[in-house]
Amino acid sequence: MKAVMIREFGDPRGLAVVDLPVPVPAPGQALIAIEAAGVAGADVLIRSGALAAYGFREGHIPGGEVAGTVTAVGDGVDPAWIGQRVWAFTGTGGGYAEQAVVSIAEVLSLPAGLSAVDAVTLGSSGVVAHFGLAHAHFSPGETVLVRGAAGSIGIMAVQLAVSAGASAVAVTTSSPERGRRLRSLGATHVLDRSGAGGSDDPTGYDVIIDVVAGPDMPAFFDRLNPNGRLVAVGAVGGQPPADVGTRLMAAFQKSMSFATFSAATVTAAVRQAVRTEQFAAAAGGDLQTVVHEVLPLERAAVAHQKMDAGQVFGRIVLTVGPSTESAAPIGVVS
Repeated sequence: MKAVMIREFGDPRGLAVVDLPVPVPAPGQALIAIEAAGVAGADVLIRSGALAAYGFREGHIPGGEVAGTVTAVGDGVDPAWIGQRVWAFTGTGGGYAEQAVVSIAEVLSLPAGLSAVDAVTLGSSGVVAHFGLAHAHFSPGETVLVRGAAGSIGIMAVQLAVSAGASAVAVTTSSPERGRRLRSLGATHVLDRSGAGGSDDPTGYDVIIDVVAGPDMPAFFDRLNPNGRLVAVGAVGGQPPADVGTRLMAAFQKSMSFATFSAATVTAAVRQAVRTEQFAAAAGGDLQTVVHEVLPLERAAVAHQKMDAGQVFGRIVLTVGPSTESAAPIGVVS
């Protein structure tokens, strides 16, 4: 089978299409013929070598979520899964391939009307956005700022905050055009990347969902209201400075909080329950997925070049084999 491997850490030229044996499902696993694989910020960090200290090595197959059809199952798995269209979480890699094996606990049937492309646009990002807001103890009527809102997690956080009753949902983004698109998804205020806006924008926020982190993250503590909470759900901008807590301590009397959130701390069953609701909402048109572009698997390096350049609004999806979805233009909102 064809797969995309990280031959060499660094820029996207280190990605290569290789031939590998078809994996065999072990007990408790399913084999999936992949239709679509999501391209995530974590994939880019792994490819760059930024996460090598966490055990990632050259030769790694990126891709954490896929959608396709179950073609075989291992011992202990109900054979009724065979032939079902599903979404699946492959973990920290394995998704940039024609086939992948996954734990059956991380497999979810797709509802009618939800495409493979939409499933991998929503599957992980929606869950992170949902539990990121829950981790921040968000309540209806509070103000929310989504930092780095143009990616798939940020787009979902905007929509979920709006539907949950936020009194204002501000976003940081890099251009007026992206701001207009985020307003169409429910954002009420658009700020630049530094968090600066106009006189009509809130002066503080009860909750900040931060997808970016990086060296500028501590400055956003200044934008929290008293008892405000900032939750980092990603680090696409790199690690924050080592003295990240200094800003919080300097504003001790505001009782502000900082936390990180990883979906790995939520059980698979609980994640799947939320994902089932979100898939149904997307299939029914109540939750929008934003697909920047659909590319064939062999063009994974091009997808990563666009991610590196900051050109992506929503998610890039890789597809395997012939697909009418592969003709989707840039900026499709479905």
